[in-house]
Amino acid sequence: MVEVADPIQELQSAFGDADIQPQPVQDGIPTAWVPRPRLREILKHLQSGISKPYRALYDVTAIDERTRLESPPDYQGRDFTLVYHLLSYDRNEDVRIKVAIADGESVPTVTEIWPAANWYEREVWDMFGVRFDGHPFLERILMPRWWKGHPLRKEHPARATEMEPYQLPDWRVEEEEAELQFHPEHYGLPRSTDHSDYMFLNVGPHHPGTHGLLRIVLQLDGEEIVNAIPDIGYHHRAVEKMAERQTYHTFIPYTDRVDYLAGVQNELPYLLAVEKLAGIEIPPRAQVIRVMLCELFRIISHLVFLGTLGTDVGSMSPVFYTFTDREQAFHIVEAICGYRMHPEWFRIGGVAENLPNGWKPLVDEFVRDFRPRIDEYEKMLVQNAIFRGRTVGVGPFAKDEAIEWGVTGPNLRATGVEWDFRKKRPYSSYDQFDFEIPTADAGDCYARTVVRLEEMRQSLRIIAQAASNMPEGHYKSDHPLTHPPRKEGTMLAIETLIHHFLAVSWGHPIPAGEAHAGTEMPKGNSGYYVISDGGTHPYRVRIRAPSFAHLQTLPLMCRGFMISDLLAILGSIDFVLADVDR
Repeated sequence: MVEVADPIQELQSAFGDADIQPQPVQDGIPTAWVPRPRLREILKHLQSGISKPYRALYDVTAIDERTRLESPPDYQGRDFTLVYHLLSYDRNEDVRIKVAIADGESVPTVTEIWPAANWYEREVWDMFGVRFDGHPFLERILMPRWWKGHPLRKEHPARATEMEPYQLPDWRVEEEEAELQFHPEHYGLPRSTDHSDYMFLNVGPHHPGTHGLLRIVLQLDGEEIVNAIPDIGYHHRAVEKMAERQTYHTFIPYTDRVDYLAGVQNELPYLLAVEKLAGIEIPPRAQVIRVMLCELFRIISHLVFLGTLGTDVGSMSPVFYTFTDREQAFHIVEAICGYRMHPEWFRIGGVAENLPNGWKPLVDEFVRDFRPRIDEYEKMLVQNAIFRGRTVGVGPFAKDEAIEWGVTGPNLRATGVEWDFRKKRPYSSYDQFDFEIPTADAGDCYARTVVRLEEMRQSLRIIAQAASNMPEGHYKSDHPLTHPPRKEGTMLAIETLIHHFLAVSWGHPIPAGEAHAGTEMPKGNSGYYVISDGGTHPYRVRIRAPSFAHLQTLPLMCRGFMISDLLAILGSIDFVLADVDR
């Protein structure tokens, strides 16, 4: 295996030490500050100018630094920090590029380097007011056009009680309805050709095929899709803003509602990032419990995908079977956690409680009964001639396109890229489990279905191994920053009880720093980038959501296909709009 040089050293060799200032971080990701005038040049070099380049733009976000108690090294005293998170599949490595800017300064767009930058830059403009020169369509993306201010700036109110009472007079209704009217010229779409007029059709925001409040405006030539304009933000509820008002512990329930079909899967990347900041080691038993429940929720999520995709293409039977099996899985979740869809059961340092008596027979029964059910789903849907006719060759992605657009998870593996965080960067003891990474080659709706079906088999293997080899020992760390501390300690002395009370009511201060943790969620790679300034609340929590990146690719996938194909494509992406909008 040929080793590649450290990316920061490569940048210093190419651009000089003065322009590349490394920053030590708790998560180990190579991080450097670069000057604003050379930002685009440096990013282009990382994307194509070095060996084993960083071809995927994983995330773009910003930090309002103006109220931070403890600034990062080499911060340069500016108002905002722009953060570019890049990923190289060839290196199996990330790199983080940061640039400090003053309020009102702009930076060049990188949409011509990575097409995926389009929505990310629009989000930064929408949330922080940072402009990107040369962006093809720099407008709000999550907030309505009439919104005043930029919500993730520190001076923007965080609660409705800090704003004027909301009113909706008639004149405002008329203005907002006028804003929603679609004008093709605004998006650079022609109304006609030399021979005919295009038709523009609204799909959603209230349409069963959009799986939530999503509006898609189709430009049609007959029934053929010429272009598509996704309109998102209807589910936006300011989760990243809420994080700044919560302690590290009390923010956990909010994560469950991001991908609301994935339950504890949402909690894990957030907690891994916080645990990196705090230096908390997780006991083996807690790690394996986390894995078992995460894989159970992977199956739960994929069952919803399989059943609803069948409905989207006209097959009504599968959804009744998949939701019945989903209930059996929820029976286990409820027995262990006490709750079903949103367990809120993982904790900083481990899990909330030990496994209850009788948990293993429930898991063993589910593993035994669900194995043949997967085979039934394969015969019922995947091998069905009508389903194949609706999905084979529809909405395909090429491998290179998927990487350039930031596609991850099953959608990426459906193009032939054998990449899975659980294998490539094992976390929470995944390196101790025997399982495979399912892939396909076509990158179409059918391939995305086949990959997820096989992933359920692999998740079942992991669950069976976890149940059979569950370690003994504590379910929570004894680290002093564990939230809340282990209960048995509160029975020893009044000091430990006080410590417990303070931890739960106010929260422990987490050491200053920053850390990112990415995990393999059912819908793709989810990443939490947590920044602490030494207080009891996160200074900034950035949620890198897979559905946001995937839905941006919709126009690429549906051009040239029919309106009926759009519903199959939407279902095969497997997005959750709360994950898109956050």
